[in-house]
Amino acid sequence: MAVKAGNRELTWKGRVHQIIFEADTKSGKVFDIALMLSILLSVSAVMLESVADIRQNHGTILHTIEWFFTFLFMGEYLLRLWCLERPWRYVLSFFGIVDFLSIIPSFLSLILSG
Repeated sequence: MAVKAGNRELTWKGRVHQIIFEADTKSGKVFDIALMLSILLSVSAVMLESVADIRQNHGTILHTIEWFFTFLFMGEYLLRLWCLERPWRYVLSFFGIVDFLSIIPSFLSLILSG
């Protein structure tokens, strides 16, 4: 399915690229706001989990929330790579490294924890 963008039609890949990388579109703005809210909620969950009393009473749900956001951010990262012509340029960019570093600790915890 193709979506019109001005005088050209966008493929699924082009549409995803437009949503993720072009913040001047309505869908791009919605994506950016949703991403910022997700980041804030994720950081809030991690902060709450660092408080011993809260972790003791709500640790399971906070751990589940942490993994939910980890998979959400991993999906966003993979979509960014998929819709680019040269994904390695993004991987090695500042924002690509920040994105990678935001998801890798959770997966490393699976490998490194006994």
